[in-house]
Amino acid sequence: MFFLPFLLLLVPLVSSTSRRSTRRMHNVHARSVDTTLITGQWDTVNAGQYSLFNDLWNEKNATWGIQSSQITSFSGSTIAWTSTYTWVGAPSQVKSFANIQLNTGINQQLSAISSIPTTWQWSLSPNGPIVADVAYDLFTSYSAGGSNVNEIMIWLANVNSGPISAEYNAQGQAVPIVTNISLEGYTWDLYSGSNRVNQVYSFLLTSGTIESFSGDVYSFLSYLIDNQGMSSSQYLTCAQAGTEVISGTAQFTT
Repeated sequence: MFFLPFLLLLVPLVSSTSRRSTRRMHNVHARSVDTTLITGQWDTVNAGQYSLFNDLWNEKNATWGIQSSQITSFSGSTIAWTSTYTWVGAPSQVKSFANIQLNTGINQQLSAISSIPTTWQWSLSPNGPIVADVAYDLFTSYSAGGSNVNEIMIWLANVNSGPISAEYNAQGQAVPIVTNISLEGYTWDLYSGSNRVNQVYSFLLTSGTIESFSGDVYSFLSYLIDNQGMSSSQYLTCAQAGTEVISGTAQFTT
């Protein structure tokens, strides 16, 4: 069993260039929080500006699986939660994406956003081999609340997995479109491909993992605007952070 009583998780604050701020900072007090253990495919728990999703979006393709998620604490803009899972079968398909979603400051045009500061600390305790990743997951659209045009993933960990790509080498490994990009103090490779619904851009570390990240997620959007032709007139419609799981048994704590 893996146990940590409290780990700082996600603090994504979307800052606008407008003088009319979308959020105000208040004195921080611990809040009562719904700590219900959620187990269903689409079960959700809300806490302030956040929602915790169990998100077993592709459980139908598993031979067998179970996953539960739970908020453990919430104070100000800091939320902590955990997810425990076992997934078997369909070794190339993601089964779930337990995640925290930010619900305020969203549906702004990228050109109106100046920064998305975030701090995220997490740990993963596997029981045997697993295939998974830990990532921020952002979506953009041509209109506020519109259909997805781009998905932008920022992988802090790649555990025997791999990103969507338009090209794979002879060994079946994804081929990056750009290598050795320096952003937020780390070096990344960029992959690009389609999931048959929208374009997916994935930033993966060139080596290692980041179990404690503090930086500005907007830097990655800015890179795509400046170097990959993504329009700054698009809207940021969704901002999430969590763990995608393909197979194995583990506890994710954050």
